[in-house]
Amino acid sequence: QVQLVESGGGLVQAGGSLRLSCAASGRTFMSYVMGWFRQAPGKEREFVAAINWMASSIYYADSVKGRFTISRDHAKNTVYLEMNSLKPEDTAVYYCAADGSMGTLQAGQGDYWGQGTQVTVSS
Repeated sequence: QVQLVESGGGLVQAGGSLRLSCAASGRTFMSYVMGWFRQAPGKEREFVAAINWMASSIYYADSVKGRFTISRDHAKNTVYLEMNSLKPEDTAVYYCAADGSMGTLQAGQGDYWGQGTQVTVSS
């Protein structure tokens, strides 16, 4: 069993930066693929980024490539999403997810999800 708790969301002006954190409980954190998704009002949840346990496989949505960076710290059982050059269209609730399979996680079918953290980017 894995529990995920996101933090770090907030209000930022366009062009600004935020770093989201996702703290995971459970001794098997190291074995899970971790990822971030987001859901804007009136839109479906979409994949943002994912990282495997060795950080040897990292994927990003085209919309965030070059601006967002996903990383993980096994000692802290935490995965991060560094978001730079934020745009108003990045406004959404951001969710952390975990799964044993990269494909399953990227498809939005992860076994574990956090409660989400709001990110609002003003123009």
